[in-house]
Amino acid sequence: MGKFRDSVDVRALRFAIGFPLMLAAGFVVCAFLVRPDLPEPLAVRWTDAGAVDFAPFAAVTGAGAALIAVVGWAVLLQAVPLSRPAMMRRIMMGAGLSMSLFVTTVLAAVLVGQLGLADARGSHVDASVLALGSGAAVGLGFVMGFVFKADERWSVDDELAVRQALEREQDPDLARDSVRLWVHARSSIFVMLGIATLLPAALLTIAVPWLAALLVAVGLVAAAFLFARVRVDRSGLRVFAAGFVRVMDVPASAIDAATPRDVRAADYGGWGYRIHGNTTALLVSSGPAVVIDRADGRRLAVSSGTAVTADNLARTLSRVAARARRNGGTPAA
Repeated sequence: MGKFRDSVDVRALRFAIGFPLMLAAGFVVCAFLVRPDLPEPLAVRWTDAGAVDFAPFAAVTGAGAALIAVVGWAVLLQAVPLSRPAMMRRIMMGAGLSMSLFVTTVLAAVLVGQLGLADARGSHVDASVLALGSGAAVGLGFVMGFVFKADERWSVDDELAVRQALEREQDPDLARDSVRLWVHARSSIFVMLGIATLLPAALLTIAVPWLAALLVAVGLVAAAFLFARVRVDRSGLRVFAAGFVRVMDVPASAIDAATPRDVRAADYGGWGYRIHGNTTALLVSSGPAVVIDRADGRRLAVSSGTAVTADNLARTLSRVAARARRNGGTPAA
């Protein structure tokens, strides 16, 4: 029971269950109030020729009340689990209120259209009630979506944030030993890539569509790999081509030296991810980079965007490498 209460918004649950029930009860009470002015049986389906299907009053009110409750529960209960995003819960709460009120409006229009008739064959669905009720249902649903405050609970992300804050408080140098940055090629390179792939693809679209699609795909992949994400912390260096493909993972204890340099991509095999002899490079352009000498004799080169970020990255790598060596080769968490 405790786990269930921790996984749901109790206030939203009470509303999701209670509101459709109260709305269904209200419909039944109002239906009995106008019962003397309604024909027996009631019309429940119409065509261009008039009413064609009929049902007893008790069946119409009972089925209508059940429909209100079921539709309301089906939508409103989607706003109850705390595991769902707050925006989704707001939307489902507003949608559930609108749907419940809309179903009630339709049933009310059916009854009002038959008031005062001795025979339901001449009845119709009251358009005024349907229009006014539908508008009110939509408006109230929007209001509910905006005013509903999703119940916020302590989450795993909050726990992680607190743990990181405590670590920074206990170790002020921790923030200095962490660098995260994105690097990318110059805009002119992307323009050249677009001219080399997208322009021929546009010309080939009519003649050879599959080749045009292949050229576009090649251009997009090549452009993606001219982006890189670089992460440095006390555990070492990690570099991700295109932002998600890990191509370098160097422990801090394996770093011998890190030096900021102004490099030419051609000297390392060109742009992108390259392995040239005992050197591994991920260069998105010529210019500022960090050259890393590993303890095993291998060398790495990583673009760093600007000279300032290259200097900061090199200093951070040198600092975490020295810390790892002082700790006996085991990097601090």
